[in-house]
Amino acid sequence: MEDNLSVSLKGQFLLAMPDLADLNFSRTVTCISEHNSEGALGIVINRMSSSITGKDIFDELRVEYVPREEPIPVFIGGPVHTGEIFILHGSPFTWKGCFMITPFLAMSNTIDILKAIAEGRGPQSYIIALGCAGWGPDQIESEIKQNAWLTCSISEEIIFKTAVESRWEQTAKKMGVDPILLSLKAGHA
Repeated sequence: MEDNLSVSLKGQFLLAMPDLADLNFSRTVTCISEHNSEGALGIVINRMSSSITGKDIFDELRVEYVPREEPIPVFIGGPVHTGEIFILHGSPFTWKGCFMITPFLAMSNTIDILKAIAEGRGPQSYIIALGCAGWGPDQIESEIKQNAWLTCSISEEIIFKTAVESRWEQTAKKMGVDPILLSLKAGHA
């Protein structure tokens, strides 16, 4: 299949182009955690829930929680598996079911890491997300060819240290693109 992208997008950001019509992905940055012949899976890193916090998840799962001054945010990771919890995190990478994305980033969704986060002994850097983004075989490649997405390598700085509302713009700048000048319709040379 010569038309397919031959490179895995695992460990890449997908930056939604301004004219992407799907409201689930409008102005999103998605961290691709897996990409192979069966499709792709990622977590949107710049959409927080306005109503659910980490405490709500811990209470629902009856996990003991150490109260904090600031609530633990919960991200809307995407429109697929919306009842499942996914955690993007930095080291340590010793959790059950820990799946490495890059040498500095992993994804886990087991109770051991969730309990550790609730008790304040989890990874220092993490994002808790409900749901994920998913694409079937060749779907993401087709959408990239239709100018729905731009791609670049992920950045730990953007995932864990950049203000949520600035992640789309900062990802565009990381790509060398001025977000103000990002055209609504990309052309082909």
